Amino acid sequence: MKKHLKLGIFKSKGRLNNEPTSKYRSPFQRDRDRIIHSASFRRLKHKTQVFVNTEGDHFRTRITHSIEVAQIARSIAKYLNLNEDLAETLSLAHDLGHTPFGHAGEYALDECMENYGGFDHNLQTLRIVMFLENKYFKFKGLNLSIETLEGLLKHNGPVEDSNLVNSLIGLKIFKGKINFNTFPSLEAQISAISDDIAYNNHDIQDGINANLFKLEELIEIDFFRSIYLKYKKKINKKNYKIATYQIIRDSIDLMIRDLLTNTQKNLKNFKIKSIKDIANSDQLLVCFSNSIQKSEKEIKLFLRTKMYNNKLVLKKNQRGKIIIKKLFGIIKSNPRKFLTKDQLTKDKFRAISDFISGMTDRYAINLYNNFK
Repeated sequence: MKKHLKLGIFKSKGRLNNEPTSKYRSPFQRDRDRIIHSASFRRLKHKTQVFVNTEGDHFRTRITHSIEVAQIARSIAKYLNLNEDLAETLSLAHDLGHTPFGHAGEYALDECMENYGGFDHNLQTLRIVMFLENKYFKFKGLNLSIETLEGLLKHNGPVEDSNLVNSLIGLKIFKGKINFNTFPSLEAQISAISDDIAYNNHDIQDGINANLFKLEELIEIDFFRSIYLKYKKKINKKNYKIATYQIIRDSIDLMIRDLLTNTQKNLKNFKIKSIKDIANSDQLLVCFSNSIQKSEKEIKLFLRTKMYNNKLVLKKNQRGKIIIKKLFGIIKSNPRKFLTKDQLTKDKFRAISDFISGMTDRYAINLYNNFK
């Protein structure tokens, strides 16, 4: 492939709070390191991906998922001659704002915050890196580069609800350095689709390992049928787990190959020659072909039917919702017991939301049990 060096972000616009540059690391390497060393990132190891963290040692958690997303994103960015460090940074940070108990916890907290501005895990990630991680004398948050903030903000494309951004973060704080109406960098688009590749495949692997469905059932999905049939004669009880690994590997490889081919085609067809062209485009450029997009919908439907709507998974999720709502009520009735005066000064309910969303599964369970 012809090198598309003009399309990668290799020079930063700087940070909201000026800092001297480093001789040894690029701005995006520094962003990555700040995220990895943050308390919020460490807590992801005890946050649910699908299975509540107390379930078993080998299921994905938010931290292992984030690392897997980052690895996929780096590979794609490298092949396309884009900025691997920025793609990796965005991937490692993308789930920082998740509540305990996965999406069930997010829905419960959003319901609790219905009359107080709501809750959104993507914007919560911004709140964490901009306000809640405090490790520096000169500023609050991690003071990440403009490009990293923009990539996290435009997780799925241009900002659609600027009022929500304004209420949860504040538009003025960006100092006019981000255009909310344009499409994000190719590195941000890569990070977002790498998230899809990772969780679609790894949720299938975790579902098989949890005995929610069998490897043989993957033939219900057109995309997986040909992969499964390729190995069908080799599969037996002894190598069942290895076969699962192999099929998931093949699936990820096929998806990445399709993504690379289709993205290169898009860049050519839409005459994308500069970063400005990317921002001004009217669609995401890093995407699957129509065929794989259709397969992805099939995979998501399969997972929803066999895994996310499984009675045992739903039961655990329901318990997670009850815990979140109960904790919200307890903390709301006596916030000074849990939060500092400084935290409660600006917005009591947002401070409670920040506190609960930052909890790990086991911390939330233990706190809830203390009040039973």
